[in-house]
Amino acid sequence: MVKIHLSRILGEKRMSQKELSEKTGIRRATINEMYHELVERINLDYLSKMCEVLNVKIEDILEYIPDKNTKL
Repeated sequence: MVKIHLSRILGEKRMSQKELSEKTGIRRATINEMYHELVERINLDYLSKMCEVLNVKIEDILEYIPDKNTKL
């Protein structure tokens, strides 16, 4: 499972979804989907823009959590 920490980061930065959208050029609907962890794929260009604007690393936004029930 991959956790998206966009809501936490925006809260810490006191930045709205609208403001992030305006600064990155990413549609508000797309940011809202990431904010609520409703996305299955993330555009790497979007991720790069968010990291730049928010002054964070990719690993601050995305976290991989191994699924204990998955067998290889």
